[in-house]
Amino acid sequence: MEMAVVTLSGGLDSATLLFWSAKRYDVSALTFDYGSKHNEKEQIAAKELARLAGVRHILIKLPFINDLFKSNLLQSGGTIPEGHYEDASMQSTVVPFRNGIMLSIAVGLAESIGARTVLYAAHAGDHAIYPDCRPDFLNAMSGAAQAGTYINVQIQDPFIGMHKKDVVLLGSKLSVPFGVTYSCYKGGELHCGKCGTCVERREAFQLAGIPDPTRYEIVLLS
Repeated sequence: MEMAVVTLSGGLDSATLLFWSAKRYDVSALTFDYGSKHNEKEQIAAKELARLAGVRHILIKLPFINDLFKSNLLQSGGTIPEGHYEDASMQSTVVPFRNGIMLSIAVGLAESIGARTVLYAAHAGDHAIYPDCRPDFLNAMSGAAQAGTYINVQIQDPFIGMHKKDVVLLGSKLSVPFGVTYSCYKGGELHCGKCGTCVERREAFQLAGIPDPTRYEIVLLS
């Protein structure tokens, strides 16, 4: 089976990508510790998801991001805003060029182990806020990866045209253990239910008509 590297945050989208990819490739799952407020919870989820999927799991630490970059998502940053994922306030959670850095590392790992494919789970709902989740970015990064490696490593994002509701529907079909995944930007024991990613997560399950196994600190009215 052809090898691939999958970036695995531990969230809903990357978990679905992991289980989707594991049916098609010999997967190495790659998680990054870059100092976000929810990294610790994400890593616990990612490790368990990789175990359940039966794939190799690799953790890479990038402490310089928390030390040098400006973002409220980071431990060194300010307060996580509350509201919808597409609100302008969510821009404060953008970590500059985060996906570019992580995908570059994933490409280097891929070539080192002979994998010609790197996959990440950007989807259509990310486009409004995150410039490094947009098709133009992906096409440029994939072109650079192919030009800069001997084995022409490609970066693929099979969910780029899907909304989060569609990812939930696909994950349900793949029996992804959504209850294991973690998304909340605040990094608490329970999902806060109020930050952008919590609101988007809850909305996706509602639109998909799939029971939401997430434990929230608050119960939001429909």
